[in-house]
Amino acid sequence: MSSMDPNATPPATFQAPTHAKRILLVEDDDALASVYVQRLQAEGMDIRRVANGEEALASALSYHPDLVLLDVMMPKVSGFDVLDILRNTPETANLKIIMLTALSQESDKSRAEALGVDEYLVKSQVVIADVVDRIKAHLGSN
Repeated sequence: MSSMDPNATPPATFQAPTHAKRILLVEDDDALASVYVQRLQAEGMDIRRVANGEEALASALSYHPDLVLLDVMMPKVSGFDVLDILRNTPETANLKIIMLTALSQESDKSRAEALGVDEYLVKSQVVIADVVDRIKAHLGSN
């Protein structure tokens, strides 16, 4: 019977366990949300979808996402307000946040940047593959 050398290095194939990246999708459009959930799950990500800003704030604290994909125009609490609150809450201040919105005005983008968004994407200017690529880039999947 051989004994294990406590100072032996693990084999080169050893990999530390990794968890699926958690994405909090905040989108009130059910059809669009469904498409994103399916695509992101196919990419191996763990997705939680909520339909309004109020649920987004609660889920950010309970779900501990790696990234929030945030719509702006939503019932209850707007995406701008969600962004502002997340950035000013110690537990969520460093979350990666991508806004995905129909608002294409430069003033809206400037407002999001002033509030600390990591990236601002306009729905009419991107396809889902672009969004997936941006999510991966922000999560460091390179």
